[in-house]
Amino acid sequence: MGERQSCGQACGGPARSLPIVVAAAAMLVFGTVWQWQLGTHTFLVHGLLLTSYLMVGWPVLWLAAHNVLKGQVFDENFLMGIASLGAIAIGKTAEAAAVMVFYAVGEYFQDKAVDNSRRSITALLNMRPEYANLLTPAGPVRTSPEAVQVGQHILVKPGERVPLDGILREGTSSLDTSALTGESLPRSVGLGDTALAGMVNTTGVFTLEVTKVYADSAVARILELVEQASERKAPTERLITTFARVYTPAVVVGAVLVAVVPPLVVPGASFSEWLYRALVMLVISCPCALVVSVPLTYFGGIGAASRQGVLFKGANYLDALAKVSMVAFDKTGTLTHGQFSVVRLQPRSGVSEHEFLAYAAILAGHSNHPISRAISMAHGKPQDTQRAGHVCELAGRGLEATVDGVCMLLGNEQLMAERGVDVPPAQGEENVVHLALGGQWMGSIIVADVLRRETPGVIADLRRLGISKLWMLSGDRKDIADKAARDLALDGYAAELLPQDKVAAVDTLRETEAHSGGKLAFIGDGINDAPVLARADIGVAMGALGSDAAIEAADVVIMPNSLAKLTAAIRIARFTRRIARQNIALSLGFKIGFMALGAAGIATIWAAVFADVGVALLAVLNATRALRYTGTE
Repeated sequence: MGERQSCGQACGGPARSLPIVVAAAAMLVFGTVWQWQLGTHTFLVHGLLLTSYLMVGWPVLWLAAHNVLKGQVFDENFLMGIASLGAIAIGKTAEAAAVMVFYAVGEYFQDKAVDNSRRSITALLNMRPEYANLLTPAGPVRTSPEAVQVGQHILVKPGERVPLDGILREGTSSLDTSALTGESLPRSVGLGDTALAGMVNTTGVFTLEVTKVYADSAVARILELVEQASERKAPTERLITTFARVYTPAVVVGAVLVAVVPPLVVPGASFSEWLYRALVMLVISCPCALVVSVPLTYFGGIGAASRQGVLFKGANYLDALAKVSMVAFDKTGTLTHGQFSVVRLQPRSGVSEHEFLAYAAILAGHSNHPISRAISMAHGKPQDTQRAGHVCELAGRGLEATVDGVCMLLGNEQLMAERGVDVPPAQGEENVVHLALGGQWMGSIIVADVLRRETPGVIADLRRLGISKLWMLSGDRKDIADKAARDLALDGYAAELLPQDKVAAVDTLRETEAHSGGKLAFIGDGINDAPVLARADIGVAMGALGSDAAIEAADVVIMPNSLAKLTAAIRIARFTRRIARQNIALSLGFKIGFMALGAAGIATIWAAVFADVGVALLAVLNATRALRYTGTE
């Protein structure tokens, strides 16, 4: 990913090497002790302290002069430069050297903290495949993933990372998908299944037919998102940048007034004493703690979310998600599994459920209709479909066949009525499939798109997070949507919506929420919901692995097909924003208080140096907490 600035670079100064910092610190300690023992400055002591000052201070002085010539006067280097040179001018060489040495020490440790955070993010990018085993007439040839074209076949061996998106044409295996989705359990794949770039082959050898070039693969899109995320600043980051431009010149003007005005208006006031107080103000006023820790906080929050399989397109979306007060859900594929399941069997008296389902599976095995597949899956055993003869699939109604010489029907109430089979009335069920044998009703099967197992828990978690307005926007029938909304105790729903209707519904909800200062998040499957994902304050695409529409339309992409990641993302966003605010309060409160002490003559330059370095390190260490946060608390 793009190279991040170190703390020193972010504040304007270069990073210092540890040997130079250690040598300069040793000279400072030796020269200061020597000066205290002698009780005065000697030429040798002065030279030793000045050498210590220049070893770590010359980059600051050079950059300050360089930036002044470019018209960028008020920055970190300018503050440190005039504070230390002023100290030398009034005979405080030890203090001047201490300013630069401890500033360099602080920069070094801040650089280390930033580098550690960068390495944590970089570890996420190790999913980048290094090579592909391209199958040629002469055998497998190792080549770069970028050189492989759609339609070519590659070989993936155990332990290797899948280099490109494709379909298995030979072999079976288990894939570790944690780098892409955060899921801990391996995924079993076989003939015809899809494998995505970035997954790790853990067991068997398989052949993959490439379906996308590397630039369009899942791993390439994820890497691009992570690389670009830090470029979009959160409002808090932009505020700090603007604040620093005003804050620094204001501090310089304040320090000049402190140095000049009291000696002119206060009887007996010494210019050197008030100049010293002004220098203390300049040392403590350096805004590095703010300029570095706030961006680092958001950088850490993006990294923490990435490890959970949640990708933010920028820090601005992370900040926006922290302000969410209303969530609107798509139903099918988001709150539910998006596929039919058998939820209940109702065989007639005298017929066992096992016998009833076995008969139904004989006919269901002859159809690829989603309801037929659900019945076959519910049976779960190989069924002798050869027993059915003269199978006829009647569009929109069901199946008819001859089984063991007897007419069998599997279908809806309309089919039963056409064939003169009396069935009991349905009682508000979503999808009822009847089975009849020899003109006699044998029972019915209730099939539905069931809620995800985690959905009720996610709804409860969102309530606990203070999000009291939860809506569902669905294209499904009103009775089906009504049942789902009642089961989940949602605050409202709209049903039978076309894509444009969902957009209009979101616009209405956004208007309502905007009056209270909140944000609306919409979460959907990322394909047919692309227009509404783009229109919401924050569009969240769930289970969007491999979905181009989701990557393009959404602001937040949840790679695993898990609704629970939504609450984790909100917690991470709120925690990150809280850390950023803590750092702002810590840095400003400490600096303003210490500047007042300096102006009053209570604080010394030594104390100011320790205070400046200390608050910067505390802010940076606090910022790194965002990177380690899991979003589960």
